[in-house]
Amino acid sequence: MGSEGTPAFDLIGRRYDDSFLERDAQIAEGAWLIERKPRRVLDLGCGSGVPTAKQLLAAGIDVVGVDESSVMLDLAEEQAPGGRYLHRDLRRIDDLGEFDAAVAFFSLLMLPRADIPPLLRALHTQLRGPRLLLVSMVLGDFDEFPISFLGVPTKVCAYPPEELRRVLADTGFETTELREVAAEAEPNRIEVQIYLRARAS
Repeated sequence: MGSEGTPAFDLIGRRYDDSFLERDAQIAEGAWLIERKPRRVLDLGCGSGVPTAKQLLAAGIDVVGVDESSVMLDLAEEQAPGGRYLHRDLRRIDDLGEFDAAVAFFSLLMLPRADIPPLLRALHTQLRGPRLLLVSMVLGDFDEFPISFLGVPTKVCAYPPEELRRVLADTGFETTELREVAAEAEPNRIEVQIYLRARAS
């Protein structure tokens, strides 16, 4: 959350896309998912719809995007038209039906660690077919850590890679690939990001 209970990304808005300079790894993950031919994908923390929802929709995939920021959802409607975008807490997904795959690019890190396993268990019950999950996080080891992102105060969590793998395993997901990528997340700030591919067992 941002200042005085306002979702951080309501305050950040379009500046997120303007400042996030390196998205190659995320785009590559989207391309990998498209090759698996999912019919219906849940985009947890879809943000502005760029790049992932837009990429999946262009491939003819049915996308349901969930985000707590109404500002970002307005941008998604504009930039990635054709998806179903829902303004709600990421932890409220149990009424959305079944999905072939789910993606959570830099969204789980906005939650307290305690809330992530219950969300993953709920998601596990909603996946069908290939039952794929793509997750990206920032490398670290902290919980509800206060930061300033693009000048907006918020709190984030992070896991070391093997601990993130263990969290997935404990909630019924087998990690099939995990890699670390250095990327410029804001102008002049490089961070190490974790990209993880998993399948519900």
